[in-house]
Amino acid sequence: MSVSVLQAPFPWFGGKSRIAHIVWDRFGDVPNYVEPFAGSLAVLLARPHDPGTETVNDLDCYLANFWRAVKSDPAGVAEWADWPVNEADLLARHRHLLSLAEFRERIRTDADYFDPKVAGWWAWGLCSWIGSGWCRVRGDGPPSQLPHLGDAGMGLHRKLPHLGDAGMVGAVLSWLEALSNRLRRVRVACGDWTRILGESVTVKHGITAVLLDPPYSSEEHSVEYGAGSGDVAGAVREWALVNGGNPLLRIALCGYDGEHAMPPEWACVPWKSKGGYSSAGKRGHANRQRERVWFSPHCLSDSRIAPLFAQGGAA
Repeated sequence: MSVSVLQAPFPWFGGKSRIAHIVWDRFGDVPNYVEPFAGSLAVLLARPHDPGTETVNDLDCYLANFWRAVKSDPAGVAEWADWPVNEADLLARHRHLLSLAEFRERIRTDADYFDPKVAGWWAWGLCSWIGSGWCRVRGDGPPSQLPHLGDAGMGLHRKLPHLGDAGMVGAVLSWLEALSNRLRRVRVACGDWTRILGESVTVKHGITAVLLDPPYSSEEHSVEYGAGSGDVAGAVREWALVNGGNPLLRIALCGYDGEHAMPPEWACVPWKSKGGYSSAGKRGHANRQRERVWFSPHCLSDSRIAPLFAQGGAA
């Protein structure tokens, strides 16, 4: 299986695959890696050396369940993800997944629990749904746009000639098995971002790389980080500032230009994202140019690092 296949089989706004090699240049081959906002795991999956101890977390229980299920039962996830794009099924599954209150509670309280059917349906839907709102509790009305109907498809629905001619199920299973092998020893938590940043998860294991990629303060937050949660990006920045001087921590903080006022000893690397639906408008296009990663003083320095304003590359 080609290393290039090691990416999430669903679209994810804010993925960091284009900057991942720079992040690993700064982190180096660390024995411990922690990612409190897991998302598509673009940086972890792009790691160029053998992994050590790795812990990821996300408050989104559907996302955490997907990574747990792929890790333990890729065949089950592939089976439930195998379905053509169908608008009626998309809306029905959206409503069904939102109704699973017991599932959401168990994902957050039982670290070993996962549901491959929920994982397959969730990933299938994320690849079919256009825009935000998939499995978000924001009313029961249908979306205002059609699902993805383009020839190229998205995520699981993409044409994948590099995976062989075994058909949709075989192609998806090959993809998910490769991810399962990579995630075999990755610990997947589901809860508040601070829960995996204590000493028992970080410096107890030696030099620790921490990737902080919170919802940007100028973005529309998901329901989990919505009303009542405060400024998540600001709280993450404060944690980074308090802990940036620890020689056992190598921290990367992601955000937009002007979002974080970091001390001069923090190296700032600008880059440009590929963009998604938001890039179609003027604001989205401008934000693509504003992407920044700040590296703490104990990260490795590399004079070869240059701003990533070249065209092309994956999102």
